[in-house]
Amino acid sequence: MKIGIDIGGSHIGVGIVNDKGKIVSKKEQDLKFDKDMKEVDIKQYIRDTIITNISEVLRTVGSPICLINKIGIATPGRVKNGVIKNAFNLGIREINLAKELEEYYGVPITVRNDAKCAGIAEKKFGALTFYEDAVFLCIGTGIGGATFYGGSLVEPKRNEGSEYGHMIIKKDGNVCKCGNRGCFETYCSMKSFKKQIIENFDLEESTNSKEILEFVKNRFTNSKINDIIDLYIDDLILGISNIVNIAEPEIICFGGSFVHYKEVLFNRLVQRLQNTAYNFDVPKLVLGTLGNDAGMIGAAI
Repeated sequence: MKIGIDIGGSHIGVGIVNDKGKIVSKKEQDLKFDKDMKEVDIKQYIRDTIITNISEVLRTVGSPICLINKIGIATPGRVKNGVIKNAFNLGIREINLAKELEEYYGVPITVRNDAKCAGIAEKKFGALTFYEDAVFLCIGTGIGGATFYGGSLVEPKRNEGSEYGHMIIKKDGNVCKCGNRGCFETYCSMKSFKKQIIENFDLEESTNSKEILEFVKNRFTNSKINDIIDLYIDDLILGISNIVNIAEPEIICFGGSFVHYKEVLFNRLVQRLQNTAYNFDVPKLVLGTLGNDAGMIGAAI
């Protein structure tokens, strides 16, 4: 039995995944961090949440822990030798989560960047199945990426690479959690887009993603809404142009919570790229077919 764990910037998902990439059972839980939590407390909270949710999904299908033969973890940040580093959106500088869980469960634990996991899932079971040279762009709390050449994931020896969210698109721009200024994800993450809507329309900070999506959909003729969307698309195209000029993919697949904004953002992005001349060859653009389950599925593969 394989367990896939997806640690997002705002939630943790745990699922039992079969050999066909289908989730048999899953449990998702929002992460609620206390403002005064220290890094050591955040680490313990994440570890405990994972263990609790694994127990929940096993209970759902009536399976004992002893049937688990692999646990895979998809996580924000950089991963090397099973150690998670610089997971800025979680407030974690370094954690050896694999070692801790291996000691608890006594089974092999694999850890990989969440965007890489989601990209692997889309390559094997989703929108990228029939493409050799591809980029998977995960747009959610942050922006992550996975690059494929000749059908295989590009895996540099030094670090995992494809950190598209931290390429600079604006010199001396807004400060990113990584410490740099003007990072792509600072302007084009879904967190950034939602923040713009909340601040410009004086919405409650607690307004959730679903409520923001409905708010925007119901005000498509509002000039301020359209200005925010246009500016977001401008920045997104700038990032895409950099990716295309460097990686030259046949296709770019968008994942993360961005997939829920097809009518609001994706369709307008495609329309702009089709109707405007740019100094790069626009590849095929698609939305991921596995949704937010992609990271969980890829972690278990």
